[in-house]
Amino acid sequence: MAPVLSRSIASASSMASLSYSPSSSSLRNSTKKVLNLRNATFLPQSGFKSRFYCSGLKWKVERKGSSRVGVRCEAAVADKEASETSGETYEYQAEVSRLMDLIVHSLYSHKEIFLRELVSNASDALDKLRFLSVTEPSLLGDAGELEIRIKSDPENGTVTITDTGIGMTKEELIDCLGTIAQSGTSKFLSALKENKDLGADNGLIGQFGVGFYSAFLVAEKVSVSTKSPRSDKQFVWEAAAESGSFVVKEETDPEKLLPRGTQITLYLKPDDKYEFSEPTRIQNLVKNYSQFVAFPIYTWQEKSRTIEVEEEEEPKEGEEPKPEGEKKMVKKSKTEKYWDWELANETKPIWMRSPKEVEKDQYQEFYKKTFNEFLDPLAYTHFTTEGEVEFRSVLYIPGMAPLNNEDVVNPKTKNIRLYVKRVFISDDFDGELFPRYLSFVKGVVDSNDLPLNVSREILQESRIVRIMRKRLVRKTFDMMQDLAESENKEDYKKFWENFGKFVKLGCIEDSGNHKRITPLLRFYSSKSEEDLISLDDYVENMGEKQNAIYYLATDSLKSAKSAPFLEKLLQKDIEVLYLIEPIDEVAIQNLQTYKEKKFVDISKEDLELGDEDEVKERETKQEYNVLCDWIKQQLGDKVAKVLVSKRLSSSPCVLVSGKFGWSANMERLMRAQTLGDTSSLEFMRGRRILEINPDHPIVKDLNAACKNAPDSSDAKRAVDLLFDTALISSGFSPDSPAELGNKIYEMMAMALGGRWGRLEDEDEASAAETSTDSDTSSVQPSEAEVVEPSEVRAESDPWSD
Repeated sequence: MAPVLSRSIASASSMASLSYSPSSSSLRNSTKKVLNLRNATFLPQSGFKSRFYCSGLKWKVERKGSSRVGVRCEAAVADKEASETSGETYEYQAEVSRLMDLIVHSLYSHKEIFLRELVSNASDALDKLRFLSVTEPSLLGDAGELEIRIKSDPENGTVTITDTGIGMTKEELIDCLGTIAQSGTSKFLSALKENKDLGADNGLIGQFGVGFYSAFLVAEKVSVSTKSPRSDKQFVWEAAAESGSFVVKEETDPEKLLPRGTQITLYLKPDDKYEFSEPTRIQNLVKNYSQFVAFPIYTWQEKSRTIEVEEEEEPKEGEEPKPEGEKKMVKKSKTEKYWDWELANETKPIWMRSPKEVEKDQYQEFYKKTFNEFLDPLAYTHFTTEGEVEFRSVLYIPGMAPLNNEDVVNPKTKNIRLYVKRVFISDDFDGELFPRYLSFVKGVVDSNDLPLNVSREILQESRIVRIMRKRLVRKTFDMMQDLAESENKEDYKKFWENFGKFVKLGCIEDSGNHKRITPLLRFYSSKSEEDLISLDDYVENMGEKQNAIYYLATDSLKSAKSAPFLEKLLQKDIEVLYLIEPIDEVAIQNLQTYKEKKFVDISKEDLELGDEDEVKERETKQEYNVLCDWIKQQLGDKVAKVLVSKRLSSSPCVLVSGKFGWSANMERLMRAQTLGDTSSLEFMRGRRILEINPDHPIVKDLNAACKNAPDSSDAKRAVDLLFDTALISSGFSPDSPAELGNKIYEMMAMALGGRWGRLEDEDEASAAETSTDSDTSSVQPSEAEVVEPSEVRAESDPWSD
């Protein structure tokens, strides 16, 4: 902005001088200064003018009322106007050969894409003709049906793609194929939008204008022959892969004239000649990428048929050949090979139809053909989503789980096939459309709004994709919930047997959908050991005073039934869920609550059942307080503490885990991990708490030993064995199984030794062997002496009769 000089001037005669003093000036901004006018000589002698020059600056006088005048310096204004002078404008240039090289070698990841792109272009040409023929029926003429034919020639190494579409004039040929990244389809769509009366409901595929050049992925030369119904002449466009130019000429060969449409001939490279000139390979590519194109696609295939021919009857063994006139003619069947056109896209896109028009058998047939399955799907859903994102989809739950367990971990299962306007784009997704735990779901998704990259192979991350993923997941859960609520319970039982682990994985990985996942879960329980029950069934069967959902995680249903943790809960008729699969415990821990009921692990400390007698508990605790301290002293660091149990009724003791540590089941699983960190085992194992049953005879005997003989070695051995036994019965693994075995053998020998007597011969043989060993020991190094427990049996043996 220009600096402004402004001050009030009372009258021209009263001004005596012009001076600039920093004290009287104020800095309004970095370019504005205020001056005091005090000298009339500053003003021009001829009076006020609109503009005048002074001190090499240009000034402008502005009147502000009858007695006020403003003076403005315009020097900086001129500088600003000069700085804003526009420069020269240039257009971007491109090196055509380099650009073609990028398109051919850097744009597409698979060479086979070329056929999809060329078939899509042919489909667009047919669509344009069908659309324009509504207002110009003469365009159709007598050139035949709207179709695409693909013929491969292995001998010459060529692939020819012919369509009966709209074709191109010479000008269109030069404009469309001679200009890279100019899409004729996009221009056609723009014309449709400008003329709204023509409508915009179409299936045109092209959008980038580079799909045609994918032909150079496999071809060293491309020839395009085209005939437009609006032109009397047919023209040929030819170009080589390494050339930066092309040739356009008129077709003069009568045998190559087309009634209408376009014929593209690819002269394959030597490296690709044997793969892409094979008719079977071409047919498979069409079925994979262009199976659901709206127009019929025919491929040139070798076929065989059985024909009957008449031949002379051959003489039997030992017979002489008959003369020519006497030979009989017999009919024989022979297999004859021939070439003919075969329809490659028989399957119709059922997702484009209304769900009311499609029968169940049609859904099942489509599923088997599309995904090469032999079993019927357990369930399916067909829906159309409109609004912010528009797409159509058909989803299936397979009839059987994948045989390879790696599919559970790997989200790239190729089960979701993505189409854009019925043209296959990709089935290689890494969680963009479905989360990992729903990777077993199979289906097709067709949308016109997907943000694809130029090669139309990669789905870009965007808000549209996130919305599509959210709706697909929601529809999948609705399908599974309908299956769970159906009258045929066997279908959901089969589903859970095959895919239950996937659903449980969702509890861990998708906290946002817990409300949809939890009603689908199924478990065995203490009241339902044969049939799986849902969490809704469990909550419905809960007692009035029960405030939690109790569960026990073990390695099998059999071990769960006999676990000591259950004893008190079964007495009180409290149902307990059995978590017998490795993923179950982690899944439940991620849920935490269901319908405001907390999940409680009955193998951990501080188990509250809600109806305890506090007075009796206090008395029992006081009575066995000394015993608990004595047992803790004997066991040392093996346990964190010893308590009187609230959960036991028939077992003498049980070993429970700390509230925040691993349970016995989790500890077992972590030890079994291939890449498990052994250093974390001790840290996460948490503390172990020994709970004793005060009503059990063994505990009562130990209580007596604690009071009467606290230093008894037998009592101490009994405590050690009691702990080791509780360790195993509670699901833990002993640190030294051999040492535990020796303790058990010792106690068995003390209990059984000499009870039924021994044979005299055995005693004499034993004595003789002992004497021999003693003689040998004087010569050989001494070995540890093995003492039979029965020979040192104490008189006060607790196991004696």
